[in-house]
Amino acid sequence: MAAHLLNRAGFGGSPDDIQKLFDLGQDKAISHLLDYESIYDSTPAPDWAHPNPQEQQQYRDAIKNAATPEARRQAQQDQEKTRQQRLLELRGWWLQRMARGPRPFQEKMTLFWHGHFATSSEKVREPYYMWRQNELFRRLATANWEMLLLEAGKDPAMLVWLDQAQSRAEHPNENFAREVMELFALGEGHYTEHDITEGARALTGWSLDPQTQSYIYRPRFHDNGDKTFLGRTGDLDGDDVIATIVRQPQAAKFITGKIWNYFAGSMPDENLNEALAANLRANGNDFKPFLRVMFSSREFYTDDVVRNEVKSPVQWLISSVRMLECDLPPTLVSWGMLRQLGQDIFAPPNVKGWDGGITWITTNTLLTRYNDAQSLVEGTLPSLSAADFAKKAGGHGGGKLEKAFQRIRLGGVNIEKILTPDERSDKDVIVSSLQTRLFQSKLNAGQQETLQAFLDSKTKMSDDDIRTTIRLMMSTPEYQVT
Repeated sequence: MAAHLLNRAGFGGSPDDIQKLFDLGQDKAISHLLDYESIYDSTPAPDWAHPNPQEQQQYRDAIKNAATPEARRQAQQDQEKTRQQRLLELRGWWLQRMARGPRPFQEKMTLFWHGHFATSSEKVREPYYMWRQNELFRRLATANWEMLLLEAGKDPAMLVWLDQAQSRAEHPNENFAREVMELFALGEGHYTEHDITEGARALTGWSLDPQTQSYIYRPRFHDNGDKTFLGRTGDLDGDDVIATIVRQPQAAKFITGKIWNYFAGSMPDENLNEALAANLRANGNDFKPFLRVMFSSREFYTDDVVRNEVKSPVQWLISSVRMLECDLPPTLVSWGMLRQLGQDIFAPPNVKGWDGGITWITTNTLLTRYNDAQSLVEGTLPSLSAADFAKKAGGHGGGKLEKAFQRIRLGGVNIEKILTPDERSDKDVIVSSLQTRLFQSKLNAGQQETLQAFLDSKTKMSDDDIRTTIRLMMSTPEYQVT
């Protein structure tokens, strides 16, 4: 149960991490994860993570005032290079927080909200906006449902992503009005096209100030006429839209069902979700009390839930690093792994985010997981395409990236760190200890026999043989679930 809690409410951990959680007892273990505010987190923001409208203006001026087409292209390339470098740094910054940060549950919730609101740098483009939204999800990870919806709607990245910043009374943009009901808070069938139209009118005035790079309300953009939205009539504004949505009973059921699905691996049945939603509403739509009940419920620890959720690519990578107590690969490599596995953070595939579940597993991604397992364990580079990265980074520089890959060195797994000398000297104990570390349970008899036969074939066993055993375990179907 302790291992299951750490796997789902975090990214897993070593046997020592699980033991420490177990020693706390269930209630204190849950509090240790959920009440993360009491744990100091000294992670600094990236150097560039602050408003800098002057820089953006300088780029615009350089492009506008370029004397030749070649100079204009160079200015555009310089801007794109800086953007890509910062986005890569941002990905590494967050992955390190997940892998090494002191608040795993806060990062797990931040990852949930990122997939829920599914904002992509492909359109937003400004790395500062993406970092700022990520910090918003971290700050309000377990806060209040209405507050989070309101702040997410006014977030600069969201204002750009769903075009709300361009909405005017004479031409209301319906993107955010539609998605906040369909994807964020209610689901299909719980609103009408008229509600979308009226909601869009009410949301006019929400805008973005390029000088401060933050939300601004512009009264002259707002439609001051009466609207009727989800049964409420008046001169409604954007705050009224969010408040009215959250007052719908469906709003609580929608989000509790989605959170349960994220942590438990399948949607709750109707009775369970009614109880979860009732708890959320009874606590003023604050998430933390609901989450505490969820992680305390017996339903969360049934055989249908434990070890029955396919690991997302991020979960696969971060939990592997945590369980094996090894270093996260360099950011360029980690990013490449996640992209090939289907989860490019800060670039969800569409407004619905990642489908998750069994969709993470295809013939190609399963083979890639096996190859990436070898890279993590043995310290070898995965078969990544430098040309692919170059294309992602603006369509040039493939040769430089190829050389950059050649210079990258991975650490691999330090066998002495995860197995004692006595464990390393006993082939039976090696298999048993590694099963405990990687699965918190046992593989089937046939799998154990295969692993044992591999080790028995070695007259003088080396650390490399143990690494191969780990890689073989990570290439089982059991390792792809948590």
